[in-house]
Amino acid sequence: MMLGGISKQRVYVITSHRNFPEPVADLVQGKVWRRSDVAAWIRQHRPELADGGA
Repeated sequence: MMLGGISKQRVYVITSHRNFPEPVADLVQGKVWRRSDVAAWIRQHRPELADGGA
């Protein structure tokens, strides 16, 4: 997971925030984002994870 070892609840909070990229699809299994959009968000909002660190 690109956001690091965080709980499903925390992922929901992060992805629900208005500055998180919009998903490209909303499937029965869950929402889908472009890897490049999430990587750009991580570089801006969680730079400690941008280099692959935890």
